[in-house]
Amino acid sequence: MCGVALALASCSAPVPEPRQSDTPTFVSLNPCLDAILVEVAAPEQILALSHYSRDPAASSMDVARASEFGVTGGTAEEVFALKPDVVLASSFIDPATRAALERADLRVETFGSPASVEESLAQVRGVAALAGRAEAGERLANRIASNPAQPEGTVGSALLWQPGQIVAGEASLVAEHLRWAGFTNYAAERGMGQADHVTLEDILVDQPDLLLVAGDSAGQQHPALQGAFFGMEIASFEPQLFYCGGPSIMRARKRLSELRERVERRP
Repeated sequence: MCGVALALASCSAPVPEPRQSDTPTFVSLNPCLDAILVEVAAPEQILALSHYSRDPAASSMDVARASEFGVTGGTAEEVFALKPDVVLASSFIDPATRAALERADLRVETFGSPASVEESLAQVRGVAALAGRAEAGERLANRIASNPAQPEGTVGSALLWQPGQIVAGEASLVAEHLRWAGFTNYAAERGMGQADHVTLEDILVDQPDLLLVAGDSAGQQHPALQGAFFGMEIASFEPQLFYCGGPSIMRARKRLSELRERVERRP
């Protein structure tokens, strides 16, 4: 048996090097959390981000910046090899993956999809607190809450047409974005709730002032939507802008402010 004084030097079991409690290292498995983590943690704390953040179609941050950090495909084995102090993941993380990580004595912190700006700001502060960088989290939260400036007044109705031709519920982050930008929620006004289906025919018969197309189904890409005779403004809206909170809130609201101006300019 190893003596107490010689335990670290002579025991066969490896002993991890101690870390400062306020500078833990991270592996993030979720693109929404990636975007928050790079804003609040020091670069040396970030061992790897999710592979999604290197994909322009899935990333919630600049892919060039994401490429500055390590990356994983999300497997437990890759995370084991990096030996992070904290693993950040969605609350929908595969249970088997989470169990494997926890069996390896890795700390797993999960975050859900925020349904409001306040919930998202709480996530920002939560990630920053885990990183030991509360001030950085507060700075980011203040930026998100104040940028861009909110437009005044109302402008009309808007429909977010999500992948699968479904709509968002009223108690969602994107519904809050629409209200912030001065739009009424077309779906809620018609009694529709989360994940209700809307067809192309429905929209052509009863048009919103702004149609935000976020999917690529046949109906959402139909040539009829290219017609200039419509009374509605039609624009794309990236799924990353409503799937994630954090810094994506600023991008989503900037996009909606720009689209509001287009709606206001229509004859």
